Amino acid sequence: MKILMKGNEAIAAAAIAAGCRAFFGYPITPQNEIVEYMVTKMPAVGGVFVQAESEVAAVNMAYGAAATGVRTMTSSSSPGIALKQEGISYMAGADLPCVIVSVSRAGPGLGGILPAQGDYFQATRGGGNGDYYLPVYAPFSIQEAMDLVYKAFNVADLYRTPVMVLADGMLGQMMEPVLPINNEELIMNNEKCWAANGDSGRGRRNIANSLSLKAEALEEMNLRRFATYEIIRAKEIMVDNRVTDGDEVALVAYGTPARIVLNSIEILKSKGIKAGLVRPITLWPFPYESFQNLPASVKNVVVCELSMGQMVEDVRLGVAGKIPVHFYGRTGGMIFEPEEIAEKVIEVI
Repeated sequence: MKILMKGNEAIAAAAIAAGCRAFFGYPITPQNEIVEYMVTKMPAVGGVFVQAESEVAAVNMAYGAAATGVRTMTSSSSPGIALKQEGISYMAGADLPCVIVSVSRAGPGLGGILPAQGDYFQATRGGGNGDYYLPVYAPFSIQEAMDLVYKAFNVADLYRTPVMVLADGMLGQMMEPVLPINNEELIMNNEKCWAANGDSGRGRRNIANSLSLKAEALEEMNLRRFATYEIIRAKEIMVDNRVTDGDEVALVAYGTPARIVLNSIEILKSKGIKAGLVRPITLWPFPYESFQNLPASVKNVVVCELSMGQMVEDVRLGVAGKIPVHFYGRTGGMIFEPEEIAEKVIEVI
């Protein structure tokens, strides 16, 4: 049976269903409901909730909990995620699984509390120092947000990596009917022989650490980590590709703005223009192959983002100059209308 849930609350409920038993947060709009839900629900499942004194404290608490092998999550919004980047880099460097939820607002700086997509680079280009990536999921519905949060915990454990779920303020604040998570398929690796739990059972204690003063050792660690990233690229790409043979235009969008684009496609259809949607679900690894294999009928690509254009760079890499790539965006918390996108398509074809 479906139940009506706000996006932020559904994200938190999915985390608990996925076995999250340690959550560390700090209030910032528009993700506060995640913190509020966790403080009320975590004790009932034997979990730990701490509202830290800052975002920096929260992410480093998450580092400590993840190091013990417990499923751990932290969440924030754009400037708060910026403050967490050092700790996220530490977790990547220590190969610690953790889920980070970013409910984006407009920026740069403190910006505004309205939804935006200006954090694409922050999420997909590492954000912190050093050589690393995070798997990044971008849901476009509350149900998908629940499913992807649930999946994020399993992916984090499987590859021993932090994973980010990148939502925007619209998804966090709106309400939709959802099916509760069925946790029968939950992957729980209880062994976690790497965890710093006092004794590994092999006569020595594990240490969670991203510091390596020997260049040869650090290079080896980075090479091994990037070999894991190649496996993630091969196995974990997700994309919703609705472009079919005969479509003249491929519209590209992610997150909740992709829903607006679907309405634009209907407007274009009424005008005799065939268009389809490519919606990346994993922003990293990015589904480049979907753009390399667009139907020959596609003569133009239009990227739609609530930013000044960030994902458009990845789309251009995927198309590799074979098809013109155009951009339409709004920023500062402004949300485009379906008619605006349809007008842009008509302008460029």
